[in-house]
Amino acid sequence: MLHKDMEKALNDQIKWELWSGYLYLSMSSWFASKGLSGFASWMKNQAGEELFHATKMFDYVNERGGRVVLQTVEAPPSQWKSPREALAAGLAHEGEVTSRINNLVNLAVKLKDHATAGFLQWFVTEQVEEEASFGDVVNKMDLVGDGGALYMLDKEVGARVFSWPAAGTE
Repeated sequence: MLHKDMEKALNDQIKWELWSGYLYLSMSSWFASKGLSGFASWMKNQAGEELFHATKMFDYVNERGGRVVLQTVEAPPSQWKSPREALAAGLAHEGEVTSRINNLVNLAVKLKDHATAGFLQWFVTEQVEEEASFGDVVNKMDLVGDGGALYMLDKEVGARVFSWPAAGTE
């Protein structure tokens, strides 16, 4: 059975993952309004990943005999000064997510909840990918700036596709 402290912490993280999805949908809308459909698509795919993460945690809490209690999800920001600022905000956000996942692992270890510590290793690995993905796009943005090459980068990032993993393969 899931320890009550772990259950509360996972519920808080589910809220955070849902808010992350909201943030990236907000960014997607902002990019679309700027005519950057590739970045809009990239962020929409990112939002899908975050909602998948929330669902994965949701299922885990229920599987361990806990109870998910959904919390209010506040509105995310909706304006950025530039595409680079929006992407940098996403990268910083992923750093915060990594910190939160690490805190969950630390709590699981403290509680000697080896099942949850093992479950969370998937998220630890996922955060390496998330930060690298955002970091790569921010670095490319620094290379191209806001000039004509932004059009080419928009096309490149727009090619990203997110597909929900089949059950049992995640």
